[in-house]
Amino acid sequence: MKQNKYDDPQFFSAYDQMPRSVKGLEGAGEWHILKEMIPNLHDKDVLDLGCGFGWHCRYARDQQASSVTGVDISEKMLEKARKMTSDPFISYLNVPIEDIDFPNSQFDVVISSLAFHYIQSFKSSCEKVYACLKPGGSFVFSVEHPIFTSRNEQDWYYDEEGKRLHWPVDHYQIEGMRETMFLNENVTKYHRTFSTYINDLMEAGFIIRTVKESIPSDEILKSSPEMEDEYRRPMFLMISAEKKNS
Repeated sequence: MKQNKYDDPQFFSAYDQMPRSVKGLEGAGEWHILKEMIPNLHDKDVLDLGCGFGWHCRYARDQQASSVTGVDISEKMLEKARKMTSDPFISYLNVPIEDIDFPNSQFDVVISSLAFHYIQSFKSSCEKVYACLKPGGSFVFSVEHPIFTSRNEQDWYYDEEGKRLHWPVDHYQIEGMRETMFLNENVTKYHRTFSTYINDLMEAGFIIRTVKESIPSDEILKSSPEMEDEYRRPMFLMISAEKKNS
């Protein structure tokens, strides 16, 4: 069963109020890193997997991409994306990432933000992305960091007074389903190790170009000093890979 929590009205309403939903890319704590990993999009055909409200799609067009295709499993997310988009060169498809079936070598760049940890098989996703990319094309994505996804609890360890002591990591090498809480709802995520992300990409044929782990930006720290704790462990992992030219 492919997971689609975002079409649940209560869950969607809570997500709609998050900073990244209200402020867009500038409200996403990892964006200042991810955007530097995205190649020049001028005259490029771009695919956004798990596009949500379409923030990355509209960014790609702002960077003069020729065309952008956004894919998401949630009808509610796409309904809002369409309302926020007035651009004939951006199209949205209501399709689970697992079911994408594009022609070979259709896109120059594939982007995905915080989607693959909701999908059981990263390996098959890598193979589909590799197939639909043109030779020399780029695959840039972010996921929740394996340090973050290793435990069901996905939370700090606190003392009796509620002070954050440390971020516990456990069952790291045991990959698979994690039942956790997000926006006060039960959500299924999939934990995989750092090495699995890298090896699945390479086995699909990709060349790894850049690997980054999130830290808060100076701008976010000014407005949200509590984000200082994000220096204590990475919440997001970001990877840029390239399809071989031949």
